[in-house]
Amino acid sequence: MADSTADAKRQLRADLSVPEALGQWREAERAAAVARRGRLATQMASAAAEEAAAAAEATSAAAKASLDAATAAELSASKTAQAARIVAQVAQADLADADAEMAVTDLAENAGQAEYRRAMDRASDRDDQPRSDGA
Repeated sequence: MADSTADAKRQLRADLSVPEALGQWREAERAAAVARRGRLATQMASAAAEEAAAAAEATSAAAKASLDAATAAELSASKTAQAARIVAQVAQADLADADAEMAVTDLAENAGQAEYRRAMDRASDRDDQPRSDGA
């Protein structure tokens, strides 16, 4: 850019003809148009870079929020799993108690049935024996 400015100053002479001056003017116009387009492109690139930086900051904040949410979800899942293990252990203990109670009641039922049969056998034996009262 500094070279084109130096070239422009060297070309400014008082003894230029009209066509030479017009040519210089057109060249300067083209250089100015190129410089304006370059400036506009630089402005747009700068604005895009600012937007990209803002988007990156937003993405970073969203990622942190996501990480925080994932950490909280992991903690909650861990507590839920721990509670489920406790419930499973209690259920297993209840099942063992129910099995023991069922075994005791089965024994009581078998003992009751055996006692009933013995009583029936005794009653049957009495009915089969002759009575001593003469009946």
